[in-house]
Amino acid sequence: MYHLLYLLVCLNIGLFAAPEVVGQSTGLALTIGTLGVWRYSWALINFIRAKIYLHIVFPRRRKAAERRYQDQKWRAHAFFLVTTYKIDPSITGPVYRSIFDAAARSQGGATIVSSVVDASDVRLIKAIFALSDASRSGLVSLKFDRIPGTGKRDALATSMRTIARLNPGWQDVIFLVDGDTRVPPDVVAQAAPFFTDPVMGAVTTDEVSEASGGRLFKDWFALRFSQRQMMMSSMGLSERVLTLTGRMSAFRGDLASDPTFIESVQHDFIDHWRFGRIDFLTGDDKSTWYWLLQRGYKMGYLPDVKTVSVETQPREGFIDSAIVLMRRWFGNTLRTSNRALALPASRIGYFTWWSILDQRMSMWTSLAGPCGMLIATLVYNPFVLLFYLSWVMLSRYVTCALISTFRASRFPITYPFLLYFGQLVGAMVKTYVLFRLDRQKWTRQTAATKTETKRGILASDRFSFYMHALAVGWLVLGMVWLVDISGA
Repeated sequence: MYHLLYLLVCLNIGLFAAPEVVGQSTGLALTIGTLGVWRYSWALINFIRAKIYLHIVFPRRRKAAERRYQDQKWRAHAFFLVTTYKIDPSITGPVYRSIFDAAARSQGGATIVSSVVDASDVRLIKAIFALSDASRSGLVSLKFDRIPGTGKRDALATSMRTIARLNPGWQDVIFLVDGDTRVPPDVVAQAAPFFTDPVMGAVTTDEVSEASGGRLFKDWFALRFSQRQMMMSSMGLSERVLTLTGRMSAFRGDLASDPTFIESVQHDFIDHWRFGRIDFLTGDDKSTWYWLLQRGYKMGYLPDVKTVSVETQPREGFIDSAIVLMRRWFGNTLRTSNRALALPASRIGYFTWWSILDQRMSMWTSLAGPCGMLIATLVYNPFVLLFYLSWVMLSRYVTCALISTFRASRFPITYPFLLYFGQLVGAMVKTYVLFRLDRQKWTRQTAATKTETKRGILASDRFSFYMHALAVGWLVLGMVWLVDISGA
C-alpha cells in the first residue's frame, strides 16, 4: 500500500510539473543528464558485475579452492585476534561464544588472542570459554593481552606480535575480529581454502546488521549492508576489494604476522601538503588493505559467509548518529585513496584503480545535480524543483528495488529516502572531511586528534574553511554558468 502511494505521488508530481519545465533549460538538462548517465551507468556496471560474480564466477572459484584444499595434507591453524573495549557484556557474551564455536570446529586447531583493557572482560571471557566445547577439545588455546586503552591500533599491534611469536605459516589463517561481531561456526572451513592461492593475501565476508536504536537507524544500516553486498561482489570479480572490513577479515598467516604489516597497523600515516604528517588514529582496515594492495596481493570476497555486526546508535537522533559515523568512515577512505591512486593501475587492476578514483569524484557529482536544480528553480520557476523531486523519487525507488535483490525481494518504503539521504548528506560530509583530514575520532572511544597542536596558517581551521568554501563556490559558479548559458 505504501509503495503504491509512493509511486502515485511520484507520478503525479512529475506530470504536474512537466509542462512547465520541458524546454526551459536545455543546457542544464544536458549537463545533468550527462552526469546522470555517468552515475547510473556506473551503478549498472557494478550491479551486473555483482550478479556475474555471485551466480557464475564465485561458485566456480569456491569449488576450485576447496578442491585444492582437499588435496593438501595440512589443515590451517586458525588464529582469532579479538579486540574488546567498552562493549556491553550482553554483546560480548554471544560474540565470544561464536568465536569459541568456530575455533572448536577448526580442523587444524585454533588460538584465540583476546585484547582487553578491563579485568572484568577477562573474567567474563574465561567463564564463557570454560563452558564451551573449545575448552574441552584440546586443540584450542586462549590467551589474553591486557593493554591500556590507548586505541584499537595499539591493541591490534600488541596482539599481532603475540601471534607472530607463535610463528604462523603461510598455510595458517589469522582472523581479525571486532568485539561486537559474531562469526559463523564454519568460518575457518569457508575461508581457509582460498589461501591455497599463493597470491591471495586476505578475504573479507558479507555482513548483516543487528542494529539497536530507532527504525530509521536500523533501516539505514540494512540498506548500507545491501549496497555493500553489491559493491563488494562487483569488486570481488577483480579480486581487489576496496576495504578489508575491520569488523572481520581473514589474512594469510605469514603476511599478518610480518613486522612491516604490524608496524603499518600501529603507526600508519600520510604526509599532507597542508597538515604535514597525519598519524592515523582510526582506519586500521584501510592500513591492512593498503599494505596488501601496495604489494600486489589479491583480496577476495566471500559473499556466502555472513558475520553479524552489532550496531549501536552513537547519538540520540538518527541524523546526528549518521553524520558521526560517516565522518569516521569517509575520513578513513579519503586519507588512504590518494596514495592508492599513486600505485600503478597495472599492478592493482584498472577497474580497481578507477573505482578508487570514482570514490573521490562522486562527492562532487552527487552535489552538482541538486545544486543546478536549485539554481534553475530560482532562474526559471519552482516547477523545475518539483520535476527534479519526481525524478529523484523514481530513480531512487528503482535503485532500491535492484539493491534489494541482494537480500530479499521486498524493502521498506524508507529505503528511497535513506538512499538519497546517504548520497546527498554523505557527499556533504565527504567534502567537509576532505579539507579536514587531520581530524579523527573514534565513535566509542574518547581518543581523538588534538587540533590545538597544529601549526601555521595552512593547517589552521580558518584555512580549511576557506579551501572548503572555495571548492563549493566553484561548484556553484559552474552550475550558475550552465543555467545562464541555457537561458541565453
